[in-house]
Amino acid sequence: MRVVIQRVSAASVTIEQQVKSEISNGLLIFLGIEEADSQDDVEWLCRKIANMRVFPDEEGVMNKSLLEVDGEALVVSQFTLHASTKKGNRPSYIQAARPDTAIPLYELFVFKLQEQIEKEVQTGEFGADMKVSLVNDGPVTILMDTKNKH
Repeated sequence: MRVVIQRVSAASVTIEQQVKSEISNGLLIFLGIEEADSQDDVEWLCRKIANMRVFPDEEGVMNKSLLEVDGEALVVSQFTLHASTKKGNRPSYIQAARPDTAIPLYELFVFKLQEQIEKEVQTGEFGADMKVSLVNDGPVTILMDTKNKH
């Protein structure tokens, strides 16, 4: 499971010219799921994200978590995070999970993150053509992969 996490002051998802979800201060999380991912990956990642200290404290040092700042979260599925660019010029997405595997894990991820931060998590729409807007605050952008936990 791979994520690109961006600390944002604002983010939104628009589908067919309609805003589906939007947040202010918080984290925009692009989530890529592969066939080998499991519930353990979901739980580990959600704990890490909720407690990751990427928000400024009173001295401006990144020392506070999403929980501590009462921040919001927006999760957007993004299979392209598993693109392989080793051969040719057209990325291969063979490692990305098929919908029958990916959708339940995506939904579990949203549910577990909601449990961790104790508030509703906003989402995109799995498989939809989405327009994502964001104001990256910092900028702070973090990449995580559950296959590289150590």
